[in-house]
Amino acid sequence: MTYRSIKLIKRPETTISDDVFELTTQEIPKAGNGEVVVKLTHLSLDPAMRGWMSADEKSYIPPVKLGDVMRASGIGEVVESYNEKLPVGSRVMGLMGLTEYALSDGQGLNIIPKELPAEAVLSVVALPGITAYHGLFEVLKPTSGQTLIVTAAAGSVGSLVGQMAKNKGLTVIGVAGSEEKCQWIVNELGFDHSLNYHDADFAEKLEAAAPKGIDLFFENTGGVAQEPIFNHMNAHGRIAVCGMIADYQSNNPAPGPNWMGIIKRRLTIQGFTMPDHFHRIPEYSQALGEMLAKGELKYRSHILEGLESATSGINLLFNGQNKGKLIVKL
Repeated sequence: MTYRSIKLIKRPETTISDDVFELTTQEIPKAGNGEVVVKLTHLSLDPAMRGWMSADEKSYIPPVKLGDVMRASGIGEVVESYNEKLPVGSRVMGLMGLTEYALSDGQGLNIIPKELPAEAVLSVVALPGITAYHGLFEVLKPTSGQTLIVTAAAGSVGSLVGQMAKNKGLTVIGVAGSEEKCQWIVNELGFDHSLNYHDADFAEKLEAAAPKGIDLFFENTGGVAQEPIFNHMNAHGRIAVCGMIADYQSNNPAPGPNWMGIIKRRLTIQGFTMPDHFHRIPEYSQALGEMLAKGELKYRSHILEGLESATSGINLLFNGQNKGKLIVKL
């Protein structure tokens, strides 16, 4: 029997074109001692994948080698096992790649409850959720009464950041790129304010939404919204830099703010990536699962069908056309 995989064969220069990938067919592997074979059912498409395609050896995780299966998170079922920790029938999640089957030694695979819908796992309990949880509680360290702003607020990470912050008693402002997304985060997710970064009077609307300034900034996008938000930060404010999705595929990224403001307002700015904290996945996932069970977190998923949809579908993340967590159903 055979299966299909998507391999990276070329490094993208700016946008991700179809010719950077190759759809291949090969024989389903056999598990050896300590190994498992996983049949994937759902794949996660995330902004971080754009960075993994680059040749940057100094990044937080080595780039995907040309000719290798493209790195991606996924959910699947163990169909063959010589690993006592992962028996046949186990439902697992991990970085298994854009593929229909994966051979693994079990490292990095986590068993997940079968009763949880795959969309809920990938939207809340997986990478978006643990990223939002760590960035909010470990980097920004919010306290009730503060004002928080989050960019890409309708995205998989930003939407969770805003909801968890609201549940902790913060005033939450979300920045998004369409009126539909702005309405969704306020009307459905309970954000206090939403701002469309395309608006010419964005800076004025920001001041109106946060008349006392901003204490915490969860940055997902970079782009034109970054400087006015930075300039509206309060003294001793904290900024968690999670992503720069507006700049990943741009030849001319928006200019950043003047660093003199860091000194004048004694700001703390910290970048973070989750591979540094993967050892805390069980802890974070349990907390997120409890919030989900209590109805404290809402999500929406954007489902694509079939492995081949991933090659063009990933660009939905960078042109803002996805509505919710982008997932490929196999």
